Parts: sequence; C-alpha cells; structure tokens
Amino acid sequence: MISLGWPAPAKLNLFLHITGQRQDGYHLLQTVFQFIQLIDVIDFTILESGLVRRSSISLKIDERDDLVIKAAQKIKKRSGSKLGVDISVKKNIPIGGGLGGGSSDAATTLVALNELWQTGLSIDELSEIGLSLGADIPFFINGNAAWAEGVGDKLTPINLDECFYLVIYPNCGISTKAVFEASDLTRNTPRITIRDFRDGNGKNDCESYVRNHYHDVTEALDWLGEYASSKLTGTGACLFAQFSDENEANEVKYKLPTKWQGYVVKGINKSPLLGRLIHEKTRE
Repeated sequence: MISLGWPAPAKLNLFLHITGQRQDGYHLLQTVFQFIQLIDVIDFTILESGLVRRSSISLKIDERDDLVIKAAQKIKKRSGSKLGVDISVKKNIPIGGGLGGGSSDAATTLVALNELWQTGLSIDELSEIGLSLGADIPFFINGNAAWAEGVGDKLTPINLDECFYLVIYPNCGISTKAVFEASDLTRNTPRITIRDFRDGNGKNDCESYVRNHYHDVTEALDWLGEYASSKLTGTGACLFAQFSDENEANEVKYKLPTKWQGYVVKGINKSPLLGRLIHEKTRE
C-alpha cells in the first residue's frame, strides 16, 4: 500500500521564555506555538517485510539521526506491528532553522503509521512516544496552536490571529543543543500569563545569545527590523515579522538580500495533518 502527501507543517514560537532548569538538564519554558503554511510532504509505502527504511530525503541528515526513522521504529516497537515502511520526505522547511521541521516530520510519521498500520494508539500514547524524541513533537501531534509550558509538552489550545508573516532563513544552522548548553543563556525569566502575552509582552530568551554568536542572524534581524518588529523563532536561525496582509509582506520580501531565503506564509491554528487524518478515516 502506498499513501502519498501527508503534511508536516512548520511552526513559529511567537515568544520563548526560559523560566528555569530541571535537575536532569531540561529547560522549563513558556512559549506560544503557531503553525505556518510552510510544509514538508511525506509519502509512506507500507512493507510486508517489516523493514523500516527511507528514500528521497535530504542527504544532510544521517539515517541514524533521522527523526522519522526513529519515530517509525518506536511506534513499531510500542505497537508490536509486524509491518514495515519506506518513508520519503520532500523537505520544504529549512533544516536547523528553528521551525520544527524534523519534529513535525516525526509527528506526521507517528500519526500516519498509527493509521496505516492500524496500531490503535491514542493521541496521548503517540505524544508520549513523540516526547521521547523531542519536546515539541506532542504539539505537532495534537495539531492545535498552543500555549506551552513545562519542557514544551504541557499544551493549552489557544486561538490566535491567522496573520501573514515574512520568515527569513539566513542560510546558516544553529544547534539547539549548543544554545541550551550555553553559559550565557538567560534561564530565570519570570513566568507570564496568556493575558500578558496577548497584551504584547514576551520575547525570545535565546535571541541575546544568538546575536552574540551568529553574525548572519544578527544582520538579518536588524534588516527585517527596519520594516517591522523582527523576532527569532525557537533557537533560530530563522526569524520572522508579522504583517497586516500578504501584499505588505511580499513587498518586504522583494527587497530581501539574495544571500537569504524568504517565505511569506500565513499563520494557521489547525494543522493540516488533522484534516488529512480525517480524510483517511472517512475512506475506511
């Protein structure tokens, strides 16, 4: 069986506060996640052999480090399924950009294989598997824009304006691990409320570190800041600004230096993965 075109959307962190650190080293966060219409596309070919393998994916990612392979192996082990899969990912989301592409690909893999292998796991069980691979994977599995706390796994659905953003990728990658291990990273920002966020409070605690260590990102933040309030998403390297409409965002994109990549995208509160899953279930 071949199942084509499963969506794995990118996300933005509309703010990111680091409020503490657990004894196991994990950081405690407050953030708001919103999906954007920048989407990887994943095809699955179900194999009777039981093998888990990949094809047509970026060669930048070693198979041993590939989250889609790890996700498939974990759900296979958890469910006891005898089936296998060949996974093909068309990458549209920049790698190492802070847009959650790898996590989203893993989440889509878990949701899709749960359906295609008929493993019958619940959303909570899939989220538990996902959390073992990455803190933001439960967000992608649940499929709703969210206020997130804990390590990013305690999710409260939130309704946000579905506005347009210009997202810039300065063609450099930033290691999330390196940022969170940095000695000069702020780790004691006071907690805020959802109302505080809606009133315009909130920043990205990683931005100061990134500005000090990544000149390309600093240059892009300052360039975009000439047109709108520019912000880092996640640990970077991507940055973004909100615009009143698509035309205004495109006008700024047309001025973008050629050394950077730009994407005009709409923020969305429901993941297209949810719609695809409903479509699959109605075919049964």
